[in-house]
Amino acid sequence: MGFQEPELERSPAVSDEVRRTTCYMCACRCGINVHLKSGRVSYIEGNRDHPVNRGVLCAKGASGIMQVTAPSRLRAPLKRVGPRGSGAFEEISWDEALEIAVSWLKPLRETAPERLAFFAGRDQSQSFTSYWAQGFGTPNYAAHGGFCSVNMAAAGIYTMGGAFWEFGQPDWERARLFILFGVAEDHDSNPIKMGIGRLKARGARVIGINPVRTGYNGVADDWYGITPGTDGLLILALVHELLKAGKVDLDYLARWTNAPCLVGEDGLLLRDADGRLIVIDRATGKPAPFDAPGVRPDLGASWQGSRTVFQHLAERYLADEYAPAAVAGRTGISASRIKGLAAEIAAAFEAPVVLDQPWTDFRGERHERMVGRPVAFHAMRGISAHSNGFQTARALHLLQILIGAVETPGGFRFKPPYPKPVEAHPTPHCVCAPGQPLGGPHLGFPRGPEDLALKPDGSPARIDKAFSWENPLSVHGLMHMVIPNAHAGDPYRIDTLLLYMANMAWNSSMNTAAVMEMLTDTDEAGDYRIPRIIYSDAYASEMVAYADLVLPDTTYLERHDCISLLDRPISEAEAAADAIRWPVVAPDREVRGFQSVLVELANRLQLPGFVDEEGRPRYRDYADYMVNHERRPGIGPLMGWRGDGSRTGRGAPNPAQLDRYVENGGFCLAHIPAEAQFFKPWNRAYQDWAVALGLYDAPQPYLFALWSEPMQRFRRAAEGHGERQPPAHLRERLKRAMDPLPIWYPPFGEAAGEGYPLHALTQRPMAMYHSWGSQNAWLRQIHGDNPLYLPAGLWRELGFAEGDWARVTSPTGEIVVPVAPMAALNERTVWTWNAIGKRKGAWALDPAAPEATKGFLLNHLIHELLPGREDGLRWANADPVTGQAAWFDLRVRIEKVPPQDQARPAFPPLASPVPPAPRNRP
Repeated sequence: MGFQEPELERSPAVSDEVRRTTCYMCACRCGINVHLKSGRVSYIEGNRDHPVNRGVLCAKGASGIMQVTAPSRLRAPLKRVGPRGSGAFEEISWDEALEIAVSWLKPLRETAPERLAFFAGRDQSQSFTSYWAQGFGTPNYAAHGGFCSVNMAAAGIYTMGGAFWEFGQPDWERARLFILFGVAEDHDSNPIKMGIGRLKARGARVIGINPVRTGYNGVADDWYGITPGTDGLLILALVHELLKAGKVDLDYLARWTNAPCLVGEDGLLLRDADGRLIVIDRATGKPAPFDAPGVRPDLGASWQGSRTVFQHLAERYLADEYAPAAVAGRTGISASRIKGLAAEIAAAFEAPVVLDQPWTDFRGERHERMVGRPVAFHAMRGISAHSNGFQTARALHLLQILIGAVETPGGFRFKPPYPKPVEAHPTPHCVCAPGQPLGGPHLGFPRGPEDLALKPDGSPARIDKAFSWENPLSVHGLMHMVIPNAHAGDPYRIDTLLLYMANMAWNSSMNTAAVMEMLTDTDEAGDYRIPRIIYSDAYASEMVAYADLVLPDTTYLERHDCISLLDRPISEAEAAADAIRWPVVAPDREVRGFQSVLVELANRLQLPGFVDEEGRPRYRDYADYMVNHERRPGIGPLMGWRGDGSRTGRGAPNPAQLDRYVENGGFCLAHIPAEAQFFKPWNRAYQDWAVALGLYDAPQPYLFALWSEPMQRFRRAAEGHGERQPPAHLRERLKRAMDPLPIWYPPFGEAAGEGYPLHALTQRPMAMYHSWGSQNAWLRQIHGDNPLYLPAGLWRELGFAEGDWARVTSPTGEIVVPVAPMAALNERTVWTWNAIGKRKGAWALDPAAPEATKGFLLNHLIHELLPGREDGLRWANADPVTGQAAWFDLRVRIEKVPPQDQARPAFPPLASPVPPAPRNRP
């Protein structure tokens, strides 16, 4: 009998059950299939039916399995029993933990609610956490956007009613030129990777503008290695060239923007008796409301001494100071390359994208076609994390609007619930009273000085000084300033700091060493200057050691989450979409989802909105809130399967709603009609669809604001007009920063960094997003440490060789780190991967792990304040408009040092509340 080949099982089953939910390993919110075997997670793959990723999954998403088994997971509530920062805790029951929290919070609510400061990190339930804080009555609430992306978001909404990333996306199917400004590969990574793939498959051209050529910039067809902080200057040089060549879309500007509106002597736009913006009608030569049927606005009109916005902007940007030759030296981009880039953009006018799709605009005019430019832009933190980032982002929006490439085929497209005019957003609320809820949302969009969060004496009403004269349009708050201000008692003392997923003792703070000292500092009586700290996280991060009470969160596969149209949904340009997470596995520890813990605290504290008139809880937990809460009648956190299960958007709560989401893969999708998919701010069909879905209660067409009246109102205040006046020392700064047309000014770090010739940047790698990524056993194999990358010329100039280390010095700090050369890098820039470095003892990593020995943070070199000036003042290291942390203004100098045994500074190891993992190398 001959040899017989054994039968092999070539495709063994990896699971006996598959549950579909939403990933949380970055901000893409991709759909995932979680495979379970014997009730435990065995494999994670992409959901092919999901609108975000269509089955694509990155290394982060596939590695989510390691988050559910991570040794660093917290096991139970913890009460501090040693000095703060020692990591000495005892495990307690949930009943005791909640009793402690209520005993601290209840007296504050009854006497001084502002003494609670509640700030959340990369939480994706901000409409809920802000609602909780509003019910508590504290004005001190915000999330991480103030140190991440507020310049991008605020500039987009003030200019055009939305911004990049979660607010919109390129027209991947029709763009023929795609230009990225300052985009690293951690944000929105799967959609961008898929989109670039589609662009390249069609032969479209991709251009990356970034000091560092990695990731998306690495696969771009061309790369502009710009000098950090000069993107706005490059953009305005492109505007200069396009205006000179006449390559701007005059019809688009006249119809859909405030370019034809008239600027009065006070710098505000002229209005009629009903408050409507007026334009000069080309047919009659007389003033008419901008939205009157049949009006044809004249871009070049003058009336009673007033000129149009378009004339003002043309005069400004045609000036010689914006010519390519004038900006080449600062930007590091030659004049010929700037002109070449402008020519590539201008070529779009020779090849418009035309769709044979009729539509009707808000004036009632019927259009037989949809016409656009095949140029799409995308930008992110690289241009926004500078002290000139707000105006730089506005300049980029100006550029894409001038060529008619926003909400047109081939260009940038909004994603529901955007677009929204500024007027559709709330203004900030800050007036608090004992035992009472706040009068409205904490965060909003000021229209002028009257909307600032100030006390009657003019001092800031918020602990982070958001919405004050120091940073009037801080629409995301200033999380990075909470601890320094609370420590200093400026503008007042707080009692309790409540943090969620905010690693403020490490990679989410500037001036890290000082912040750790602030968290442990005591007053003359020996009491902590920040008396109480409550922290919630799923893992033993660096911040856990500095808490007095730890409320352990679940991992993302063990809880309910709501990715809502009220917050940060997963919409696409052609559809509204929201999603949920649900417990695909049960926790094996004494942990609870933080949102459900907040519901329990709200019930015990009797917070309005969470209890009825008789004090009975409205919601059992967060899942119950997701189903039964109504922000407005018929409008809740989730749009799908409302009422009897047949309604989308508007409808009564449906007890079976979560079951329907689970059955559908964790998401709901509502397609936009074909007639409504472009020109959304002005498209009557889109406005009606948005009202029917519940995004708006009434149609709200508006004009893009090339000239920003809110900014002009603040500038007028700085010039001495109006009842609310800024302090004298801020007047000149406000006059300059609050220009109603986009401007560029040198980053503040230039003056502060004299004698520090190099720019220093960080970016997150594609394999990391949250700081928890570098405790993930699989992802650590991709990035176990993070050398400081030096441009090849500097490497040779300073005589570096492989394995060398360097001392890196900034105006406020010093680190010693390993270095490596890089060719595709701006010649005066150094950089490293962010959040790889970990403090010894944290995250249950072995003390000898490379993340804790070779890994480091540039945060140690960055101060929340700029160095002192001759006038004795220390300005915030932030954008003066929004307060966004100017992480990327950092300037340094470098010198070679002998090889080291570990990176410096080397902080003492933390005592971990969880046992370390077995010693091994990734």
